[in-house]
Amino acid sequence: VQLVESGGGLVRPGGSLRLSCAASIGNFNVRDMAWFRELPGKEREFVAAIYWNNDYERYSDSVRGRFTISRDNAKNTVYLQMNMLQPEDTAVYSCAAPPTYRHPGIGEHEYDYWGQGTQVTVSS
Repeated sequence: VQLVESGGGLVRPGGSLRLSCAASIGNFNVRDMAWFRELPGKEREFVAAIYWNNDYERYSDSVRGRFTISRDNAKNTVYLQMNMLQPEDTAVYSCAAPPTYRHPGIGEHEYDYWGQGTQVTVSS
């Protein structure tokens, strides 16, 4: 199993980035997928999740309306479009996969597989 994030980088406040997570994992099309982030000096926190059939998305209060999660089951890839980025969004962003046929909540313990993460830095 391998989850590989890409698309991070340095962006100015108000800018946008699109993260990708390529998943080498069985039964991707029946796994929800999620993004978490670890802010400097803080614990990892939930950002967004998407159901395996694309019919439900969940967001944290801090990103709702600015970030959009999506997936392409044909490519085994999940995306995070981040708009109106702010310095407080600076973090390492990781994708995560739970067991199949589950709709987990926002707790880290509910996810079995994790990527290494990609750094997002928002600074002028």
